[in-house]
Amino acid sequence: MKAPLETLAKKIADRTCVCGIIGLGYVGLPLGVAFGKKGVRVIGFDVDVSKVKSIEAGTSYIPDVPSADVAALVKAKRLSATTDFSKLAECDVISICVPTPLSKSRDPDVSFVAAATESVRKTLRAGQLVVLESTTYPGMTEEFLRPPLEAGGLLAGKDIAIAFSPERVDPGNKTYGVENTPKVVGGVDPVSTRLACDFYAIAVQKVVEVSSAAAAEMAKLLENTFRSVNIALVNEVALMCDKLGLDVGEVIMAAASKPFGFMAFQPGPGTGGHCIPLDPLYLSWKLRTLEYRARFVELSDDVNLGMPRYVVERVATALNDERRSLKGAKVLVLGLSYKRDVDDTRESPSFEIIRHLLRGGAEVSYSDPYVPSATVADKPFKSVPCDAASLAGFDAVVVATDHRAFPWDVIARSSRLIVDSRGAVPRDKVTGVLWPLSGPAVRGVAPTKKPATAKPGGARA
Repeated sequence: MKAPLETLAKKIADRTCVCGIIGLGYVGLPLGVAFGKKGVRVIGFDVDVSKVKSIEAGTSYIPDVPSADVAALVKAKRLSATTDFSKLAECDVISICVPTPLSKSRDPDVSFVAAATESVRKTLRAGQLVVLESTTYPGMTEEFLRPPLEAGGLLAGKDIAIAFSPERVDPGNKTYGVENTPKVVGGVDPVSTRLACDFYAIAVQKVVEVSSAAAAEMAKLLENTFRSVNIALVNEVALMCDKLGLDVGEVIMAAASKPFGFMAFQPGPGTGGHCIPLDPLYLSWKLRTLEYRARFVELSDDVNLGMPRYVVERVATALNDERRSLKGAKVLVLGLSYKRDVDDTRESPSFEIIRHLLRGGAEVSYSDPYVPSATVADKPFKSVPCDAASLAGFDAVVVATDHRAFPWDVIARSSRLIVDSRGAVPRDKVTGVLWPLSGPAVRGVAPTKKPATAKPGGARA
């Protein structure tokens, strides 16, 4: 190991290294706070001035990160934020945590990674470790990140270190965070791998070393492709059950009673968030360049993308059964974020549900305690109250996100017609009509038995 990297290794060992994090969102800020708590000085970089000002003021804008933690680290001078990317030169370790969305053609959009890489290249010096955390396709660290960083003559494994370590953030998860979620790490060479593993070991309880950056990239895509495929499977089972007149919740509960060989996934209105709807398509895109068709991935994407339309068709059927038309109906969508108890609306199926409802001529409103306002289909919306008086004014209520903050008993008693895509409404409290995701409607007060649900811990869409 050359002198610059030996110096870096010593700084990592005694925690005097300076960590720079590019991108202060759901991934970057929790990561910075985790390292700051371990005594590492962290500099956050973002083009969003409001995020920088918020951190400098000691205020968190990420629900999973308490403002008290941010304020304490800022006061101790272990956390700061800036829009001045020239300060990357001060950092010994640089973690790139920027978005990697899909383009309009549903191909990888790596423009944010490209911009971050260019910022790093401009200030790159010997003795720095650069780690990409953003989700990518297998080979991107080697093919996209390494060449520009080595273009100036500094070589990975000799002068600098380059690695990939996928983020595994689960917004709203109260059990697993940065510290206790195992960290997969793979470098472009053995020296890079060792340095990256040692660095993450400062803040993370368990580091999982793999042989290459590409192996780490593939591991991340496998995790979320597994979820996407299984969610698509159970979503299609819900469609099958509807054709057969069966309640998919009851079917899943029965299957989950088997103590081996089955993992319960829950159906829903589609997938959302930054990972599950996008990551498998990064894999599919990469395989297309190698003349291989990822059939499971593509089929799963088709099924999951079709769920919002199915939910709206369910609403139209339910209204028609009450001698009402979707056109002109007042419809309330409960939940705009993609999953319960978070404010993250990225790729949320609720947006597509609202778009389809609007195209069908419905008058749409939404309620979400975590999302006070939003723009859908170029139309501004504000969250409306979810109380008895408000609910009574709608022809149909669509449960798109099952926030624990929603008053489910009130929803059950006060709504005329409910289409429940999450199995959240207590059926024994329903006084109007409830249509589950599959199977027959529940009219009036439901039977005394409780609604069928899968085992606790089953994965959700």
